[in-house]
Amino acid sequence: MEQLDDELWIAACAHRLQQHWRTVDPLELEATARELAHDLELRKLAPAAAASRWLAPVELTVGC
Repeated sequence: MEQLDDELWIAACAHRLQQHWRTVDPLELEATARELAHDLELRKLAPAAAASRWLAPVELTVGC
């Protein structure tokens, strides 16, 4: 599988983050996705999977 272009990966990751945080400024979500793209383990994943993995502790806390 070919790795997504950086900007496309960041945009897709930011979109997944926006699904969780609908009221957060999209530029902030893009900045967060850009930071996640620097994490080599997360960058190996699809953007939505990377965002979900990063959000997992938050989603577990909210679900309690």
